[in-house]
Amino acid sequence: MELGPWLSAALLLLLLLVPLSRAARFYAKVALYCALCVAMSVVASAICLLRHGGRTVDNMSIISWLTRTFKYAYGLRFEVKGRQKLEVDRPCVIVSNHQSILDMMGLMEVLPKRCVQIAKRELLFLGPVGLVMYLGGVYFINRQRSSTAMTVMADLGEHMIRENLKVWIYPEGTRNDNGDLLPFKKGAFYLAVQAQVPIVPVVYSSFSSFYDTRTKLFTSGTVTVQVLDAIPTSGLTEADIPTLVDTCYQAMRSTFFHISKMPQENGATAGPDVQPAQ
Repeated sequence: MELGPWLSAALLLLLLLVPLSRAARFYAKVALYCALCVAMSVVASAICLLRHGGRTVDNMSIISWLTRTFKYAYGLRFEVKGRQKLEVDRPCVIVSNHQSILDMMGLMEVLPKRCVQIAKRELLFLGPVGLVMYLGGVYFINRQRSSTAMTVMADLGEHMIRENLKVWIYPEGTRNDNGDLLPFKKGAFYLAVQAQVPIVPVVYSSFSSFYDTRTKLFTSGTVTVQVLDAIPTSGLTEADIPTLVDTCYQAMRSTFFHISKMPQENGATAGPDVQPAQ
């Protein structure tokens, strides 16, 4: 099963949707996106099983390559700044803002080698999508049972050092399209301090200029992706986590407003070279 026919069909469907109402185009494009995710998952699962025989982080390169083709069907561009900061050969915890279902395209656009993600356990049961995530080495946590989630995170901390892995986490914990960042949960920062690995913040500009669920907007557009300097955790303890969370949050929030060209609450805009305090 090849992805080419699916992309051709997707482009044709998008052309047919032009005369429809804005809301109809929005829902049709979302449905098409979901269909592409399922199709990609089927194709990627088959390739992963044939090439690597099962669950391994090496499968993420296959999944990433296939997912990156979605942007051509939707006319999206990603401008990445500081990509080299993700390509350092060492374990780290990568944190990024979480806006919509389209985040998967942004994630796969910059995903470094040997990087796994943290996802809620419910996604494991989404048929082919859950299967391909499992094959790609995604770690699933049960957010309803904090003790289980903490055990998974503790095991992951040991595993990322032993296997030289990077771990990608959305610290907001849920999708958020309100034009700002939600307060960060502490799990990613506990993991980084426990493993004594740096935190690398990644900020995506607002999608609101081309994707908005409230106004049913879904057009082509450009996403700016800014990779910030790594925040070291060497020598930090659990007592330092609140300060670490705040340092990362403020740096990412300022960068989000700047690259989205949005005013902050005080009416000022962030400077062009906002970086986390060291």
